[in-house]
Amino acid sequence: MGNPWASEVTLLLDGEPHTAKLTLGALAELEAELETGTLVELVERFETGRFSTRDVVALLVAGLRGGGWRGRAADLLTVEIGGGPVEAARIAGVLLARAFALPA
Repeated sequence: MGNPWASEVTLLLDGEPHTAKLTLGALAELEAELETGTLVELVERFETGRFSTRDVVALLVAGLRGGGWRGRAADLLTVEIGGGPVEAARIAGVLLARAFALPA
């Protein structure tokens, strides 16, 4: 399990655990990928349940890259994500929340 104090989460790709975290560089990459004005807009989409699959994939790729993974979005689309789409969306939301808050 990722270290919540370091804003990390663990994501299973083809059964292998990978650490994901949204570093400052990963957040900048995410903003550019989503072409969003601010990260606040992305947070609002997640808070209101209006996020897209593209948002989830972009968040996961950015988080995985922040954790040291060298893949691309196309690579992520070809692997089995542990827990499926629902878990992928949950992990994306947790990544976003941990990037801006201390764990409880």
